[in-house]
Amino acid sequence: MTPAQAETGHGSKKREERTALMTAVDYLARQAHSEKKLREKLMRKGFPTEEIDAAIDRLIERHYLDDADLCAQQFMYLYQESRDSVRQICAKLIHRGFDHDLVWSVVPEDTDERETTVAERVLAMKYKAGDREQKMMATLYQRGFSIDVAHSAVRHFRDSFAEDMEE
Repeated sequence: MTPAQAETGHGSKKREERTALMTAVDYLARQAHSEKKLREKLMRKGFPTEEIDAAIDRLIERHYLDDADLCAQQFMYLYQESRDSVRQICAKLIHRGFDHDLVWSVVPEDTDERETTVAERVLAMKYKAGDREQKMMATLYQRGFSIDVAHSAVRHFRDSFAEDMEE
């Protein structure tokens, strides 16, 4: 930029003052966020609390921010697509800023069959039939599976190998 352009203001990139609302919309355009995480990001950017509150209220009013809906969507995605236990999925969502009670409210009533199937898949990816049962159980506990699910999965895993050997 030449000195003449600087004097007249031509050629300079005038950057408009970004508001908390504009910044929040940009964040949400890139990725869905919980209210808590969005609030944290805006705070780190240095926006005043009153402006953040107003922006969040506006986004909720316009249905751009809906923790209940987003939590349910993310839970179902992780529930259907991952090899995580329900406990691990819930811990992830709580870490993402969703309320504990909200997260647990979206958990289906009967998850036992799914949990056992996922636990067996975890075992199949990591172990062979001859591996120690204690190591298998420890892996499943660390991944958030209950004792009953872990026992059932190890039993089914071993039985499936025994059936394969007989054939």
